Amino acid sequence: WSETSGVCNLHLPCSGLATTLMDATTDKDPLVQEQIYNALCYLGESEPEEILHSCDEYLRQHDKLAYPHRVIILKAMETVVKNNIALLDKSTAKVVIFLASNEMTKSKEVIRDWQQAASSVLVAVGQRFINKVMEEVLTKFQPGILPHYFVLQTFANLSVSNVFGMVPFLNSILGTMLPMLGMAKQDHMKSVFCYALQHFSESIQEYLANLDKAPDPTVRKDTFSNEIFSAYEVLFNSWLQHREAKLRLAVVEAIGPMSHLMPGEKLEEQLPKLIPGILALYKKHTEAFYISKSLCQILEASVNIGSRSLDVQLDSLLGTLHPQICAPADPSVPLTVKNHTEVLRCFTVLACSFPDRVLAFLLPKLESSNERTRVGTLLIMRQIINSAPSQMEIKKPFILSSMKLPLQDSNNKVKRAVVQVVSAMAHHGYLEQPGGEAMVEFLVRQCALPPDAEDLTSDSVQSISINTLFLLSTTVDRMNNVLWPYLLEFVTPIQFTNALTPLCRSLMYLAMKKEEEGENASLIRYDVNAFVPCPSPQVVSSQPHAGACRGVAALRLLHVLHGSVHPSLAPLWSKRVPLLVEHIEENTEQSLSQKEWEEKLLLFLQETLAAVADSAWIGHFVMEMCRQLSSYNGFPMEKNFLYKCIGTTLGACSSKDLVQKQLQELLETARYHEEAEREGLASCFGICAINHLEETLAKLEEFVRSDVFKKSVGLFSIFKDRSDNEVEKIKSTLILCYGYVAIYAPKELVLSRIEADILKNIFQYFNTKVLGIKVETKDLTLKLCLIRSICMISQAICNGGKCGDFSFSRKAELVAQMVEFMKAEPQDTMRTPIRQRAMITCTYLVYPSSAPIPAGMTEPDPSLLHPVGLMVLVHPWLWDEVLPVLYGDTMSALKDLLKSLLQRNLTPHGLQDMFAHLGPWIKSSKDHERQRAVEVSAALLDFYLSKLNVSTVIPFYNLSVLVALFSPRCSDAVASVRLHAVDCVYCLLYIQLCYEGFARDHRDEMVEGLKVLKKGLEEPDFTVLFHTCNNMAMVVGKRVPPDQLMSLLLALFEGLVDPDRNCSRAATVMINSLLKERGAVLQEKVPDIMSIIHSKLEEVDEEHIRKAAQQTVYILASQHKSVVVSSLLGSALPFDSHTCTMWRSLATEPTLTSEILEQLLEKVNRDVPYKESKGFLLGSSSERIATPLPLAATCALYEIMSAPEAGPAVLGLYAPLFVTLLLRLSCTVGVQLPKNLQSRERRSSSSQGPAPRSLHPCSSAVQTLKAMLVRGGSEEVARAVDSAGAWDLMASPERHHEGITVLAGAMARHAGPRLPLIVKNLIPTLSSVFDSQRITTTAFFAELLNSNVVNDLLLLETVMDNMTGRQKDPCTLVRMLVLRGLGNVASGSPDKVRKHGAKLLASMVNGMDDKDDPHNLVALEAMSSLSKLLDHVEERDIQSMLLHIAIRIRPFFDSEQPELRHSSIVLFGHLSRFSHSHCEVFFEQILNGLVTLLLHLQDPSPEVVNACKFALRMCGPSMGCEGLRDMFLNHLREGRSLHYGEFINNVCKHLMQSYPEMLNRLILTNLFYFKSNWVDIRAAAPMFIGFLVLHVDEDHCQQVDLDQLISGE
Repeated sequence: WSETSGVCNLHLPCSGLATTLMDATTDKDPLVQEQIYNALCYLGESEPEEILHSCDEYLRQHDKLAYPHRVIILKAMETVVKNNIALLDKSTAKVVIFLASNEMTKSKEVIRDWQQAASSVLVAVGQRFINKVMEEVLTKFQPGILPHYFVLQTFANLSVSNVFGMVPFLNSILGTMLPMLGMAKQDHMKSVFCYALQHFSESIQEYLANLDKAPDPTVRKDTFSNEIFSAYEVLFNSWLQHREAKLRLAVVEAIGPMSHLMPGEKLEEQLPKLIPGILALYKKHTEAFYISKSLCQILEASVNIGSRSLDVQLDSLLGTLHPQICAPADPSVPLTVKNHTEVLRCFTVLACSFPDRVLAFLLPKLESSNERTRVGTLLIMRQIINSAPSQMEIKKPFILSSMKLPLQDSNNKVKRAVVQVVSAMAHHGYLEQPGGEAMVEFLVRQCALPPDAEDLTSDSVQSISINTLFLLSTTVDRMNNVLWPYLLEFVTPIQFTNALTPLCRSLMYLAMKKEEEGENASLIRYDVNAFVPCPSPQVVSSQPHAGACRGVAALRLLHVLHGSVHPSLAPLWSKRVPLLVEHIEENTEQSLSQKEWEEKLLLFLQETLAAVADSAWIGHFVMEMCRQLSSYNGFPMEKNFLYKCIGTTLGACSSKDLVQKQLQELLETARYHEEAEREGLASCFGICAINHLEETLAKLEEFVRSDVFKKSVGLFSIFKDRSDNEVEKIKSTLILCYGYVAIYAPKELVLSRIEADILKNIFQYFNTKVLGIKVETKDLTLKLCLIRSICMISQAICNGGKCGDFSFSRKAELVAQMVEFMKAEPQDTMRTPIRQRAMITCTYLVYPSSAPIPAGMTEPDPSLLHPVGLMVLVHPWLWDEVLPVLYGDTMSALKDLLKSLLQRNLTPHGLQDMFAHLGPWIKSSKDHERQRAVEVSAALLDFYLSKLNVSTVIPFYNLSVLVALFSPRCSDAVASVRLHAVDCVYCLLYIQLCYEGFARDHRDEMVEGLKVLKKGLEEPDFTVLFHTCNNMAMVVGKRVPPDQLMSLLLALFEGLVDPDRNCSRAATVMINSLLKERGAVLQEKVPDIMSIIHSKLEEVDEEHIRKAAQQTVYILASQHKSVVVSSLLGSALPFDSHTCTMWRSLATEPTLTSEILEQLLEKVNRDVPYKESKGFLLGSSSERIATPLPLAATCALYEIMSAPEAGPAVLGLYAPLFVTLLLRLSCTVGVQLPKNLQSRERRSSSSQGPAPRSLHPCSSAVQTLKAMLVRGGSEEVARAVDSAGAWDLMASPERHHEGITVLAGAMARHAGPRLPLIVKNLIPTLSSVFDSQRITTTAFFAELLNSNVVNDLLLLETVMDNMTGRQKDPCTLVRMLVLRGLGNVASGSPDKVRKHGAKLLASMVNGMDDKDDPHNLVALEAMSSLSKLLDHVEERDIQSMLLHIAIRIRPFFDSEQPELRHSSIVLFGHLSRFSHSHCEVFFEQILNGLVTLLLHLQDPSPEVVNACKFALRMCGPSMGCEGLRDMFLNHLREGRSLHYGEFINNVCKHLMQSYPEMLNRLILTNLFYFKSNWVDIRAAAPMFIGFLVLHVDEDHCQQVDLDQLISGE
């Protein structure tokens, strides 16, 4: 596969593949079309003829193929032909020519893309087969018939591509074409005729210019002249006047080359019309290029024939062409640039013919006020200087004099043009003429333009001038004598400093050329040139990168001129200068140390002076430097360095008189109000004092006493305000001079003079006296100079070396003075370096000294410096308020000062003292204070580690406190604080290792890992910060001694209140990581830690602190469960929100949560739930008071289970939790809080904020059970109980069992699978000593039996057996609930009643026989339950006890309690169903109860009435009386109203009819109810008797005892 063409190299016939590709040209995707074109071209490279034939065949066969697709194939054919023209045979060429000709002319309309592609094929073939092409195309070019557009264009293009082949055809073509010009009516046809004539003319000119190579050398210009002129007449006279602009331009383009072929006399004749006609087009066309090009060709043709008409046209030509140049060319519009070129060619033609007139026209325009005019004129001047040198030779002086005004022009565009003119003049010898120096000076001045004068672009005046000067120096040989040594005159003047780099480069090349010419050629005579080259290059080299790296250029120039400076310098300079140059080139402007570089230069100067060793030369040299001082005013850095050079040179002077004279001159001439001048002068004195200490000190004292100083003060006193200022500046300089003298002078000489002379004079200048009282100055400069001077004196003493026994008696005084200066500075801003300078001074003053302290002398107190120095940290500096340099310098000074203080006590105690001061700043809420404090801390700890020298292993007792101070800061909001904090911990851990006995260069793998963490701290990603804190804690945990672990944790806990949230988070991460790592050893400290956690939660109300504290508690609990639980249970009740938070943290992990829950359950179950407390008053009942531990454990269970995370653990302990909490609930009913807790409960309920959870034992138990159900997935149970109001019932002593019943029912419905374990755990409670627990359990089981779920879960027998076992329970309520539960079997598991019928019936009968049942509750439940059971028991089971039951329940028919009446009557109705086996026996019971049932139809209780109706309906069939049975069924239906009198009348009728012998018995029973408590029944009884007597037969009337009846007894 070819990468270039994208064609697969398969061995297939090329024609077939080409056909396939051509079929694909119909694809509309341009990218696909491009690939097809490339593929065809690629195939054509291997088989050109085959591919061309394939294309020909394809196009002929696909005649209807759209032209855009034909174009692709034709372009491919053109490329194949071009690339393989030499390989084509004639037959293939003919095929291609014929195809292309047909394709080109197939359509009469112009279809440019298609026809152009075909034409291009013909032109390509015409390169070799021109005759064949012409033979074919000429058939399309017949006389008298207007040809196809592209036939003419093909002729034109052929004439350009194959000049020698085409020109022989042109004569006949022109002959045929000329008559056609008149036939062309359409603009595009006229344009193509013009196009053809233009290219025909150009081809003919090229042919004639190369006749020696032409096939027919006999061809002459006049062969075509007449035809060309005929065509010219049509074009100029007719077509040029056309309104269509494009056509006019086509005509103009053609006329230019045609003018060279016109007959000379005809051209001369036409010029008066032609030139004005062409010039007039400038006004009609914005695109002037074609006009200018044609005009230039016409002018050249005119000059060639020696035309005389041009003289007349010259003024109009100049006037028209000059504005064309003055209009600036736009580089983005290429035609404007080309137009300029053509117009300048026109000026060249004219200048060569009319030099005087052209100059007379141009030179006055150099004085024009119009910038464009001046620039355009200068461009033309450059053109004619370069292109008409012979004509301008005698005009040189005239041209040079006319340049005076342009040289003074300030316009940058004019300057650029002047530089170009100067360059042209240099090449043609103008600058060698008088006045040429002005041109060179102009060039140098442009090189020296200040950098900010304009944009330093590649075409700026300065850059063009620099390049021009260099080119003239290196490439134009005739300029050597002009520039050398003249350029040396520009090296020294300060105004040419910016030009020094190009000057030095040019001079270096010139000097090297001179050396090549001869040994003595480059020597310079200074008396002639008045030039000392040494000082200036060296001074400007002090800023080596300024001015395009002028330092390198200046040093290289010095190197070349070494012989000219002094003969003995060659060996030294040839060695030293390259090293200096190399140092500059190895450093950038930013990386080059200015101080180090100046030291190198001064050393170079010292070596130079030593090599010269000529006192006279050195004296002359130093005086020259002093003379040049004033030249550097306005260049402070260079002047400062020059002062240092002077000091160095004075130090090398052997003449003490010269030294004192020059020092005096320097003092008298110095500009004291300039800071750089003061610095320079002081450094000069200091350097000079290295070799001339006595002379220097003497000169300083002498100057103060001299008239010059006194006159200055006296003169200034006339102008009081100015006087104070100027005098202070002089004093400042003198004080500074003493400081520099102290630091530079030999220590063995200067130490003895410090207190006696130097300090005495310094303070004499600093303090002034008013009326004899010393007054301290307020001048800032004077203060700063005093501070710096004292600092240098202190440095001199510290650096004394062998002079270590020197005793500095005024040290404490000076420290106190510095402290006063710092205190006087404003606290809220920093605008002066006083604080920084004072701290640096104190650093050297407090630096530990080995010298003994003399008696009576006091050492400075370091504690004074801590607070004053650290005030630096508080300043809210902003970058727009204070220079960054001042900030950096001040911080460095503070670090150095604190290091000095630390050096005095390099122990853990000293470190602790230092950070006792820094601590508040490190924890500050302000970013800038923390940033500076931690940065300083990192520097101090690094210093401590570097200076640490442990001889014995001692404890680093404060490691934990310091680690806790810095480790949380690795998450600070400020990036630099984070990074420095890691450095601090890193250093602390290595300090610890050193104290443990490791060498200082020992590297610990874990500690080194802290360095890796720094990279991730640059961006504040919380995940990365967390990871960093965690890793740091792991390292710290491994390295902190065990005895400091607790103190580390305590200190980290203090970090929780850090104002920076990130840092407080980091502290929590550190705490938790440390506890995970080493918490197992802290069992005894757990209560303390828990107490601290609680206090911090009270102190900080932040979500992240709360979560972290929960994590801490969880970690502790995972290691020390019992201690944590005991600690939390010891918290005051009610639990506050923070204790609750801590409890909830134990719900995090299921396994741990399960263990905690088990412990709490054990706490609840182990202790008694309450204690009996007797009242103080006689007869008062006792109270049940809740015991605290189960109460607290219950509250704790609630808090844990209220957390969603506790779900899995609660599910795992569902049954134990449910049972324990259910029993806890049962034991708290009616139980009171202890007195102390009752008061707390009242206080918490009356406090503001959200309502607290109730602490009441029963309420808390209910809430905990409810929470347990919700968390255990039994939300439906909780909702069901809640909707029934059962939670409140459970809290009621009287109705507690009802609430339990609701709960049990809900559990059966919604939590069936949980019941087996619950039942298993509850069964033992049936034997509990607490009645409440037995009641609760029995009530729960009783309701469970009401559901079929116990049967489904195979629990029925178990529950029934255990319930039956409690029938003898001492608690009545338990016995009652047992019977209820057994009765519930009928509804819960009716199919099981038959199986257990006997047992159930026996239980019911026993219940009815209960002797210890004063309120008949048990009997009532027995009857109700038995009624439910009777529907399901076997008849045989009931038969044996049927009579017993009937007799037993009969007394309850008339009970005062309606429930008993109701239940007993209903039960009697149910029993009647079993009467058929014992009909007579039970019939007797029916008759015994019949009156009671009928009378109780008037019972006040509706339930009892309904019960009677039911019983009578049930008994009716057993009475053997159809009439009664029907009456009972019809009249006693439930819900039907009853007319009692009528009903009883009918009943009595049937009774007397069926059972007349029963009359007396019935009457006696009724008589019993005459004394009933119920009115309606008392009324019904007589009515009953009356109806009986009414309906009895006479035969049975004797049964009635009337006396008894009347008496009612």
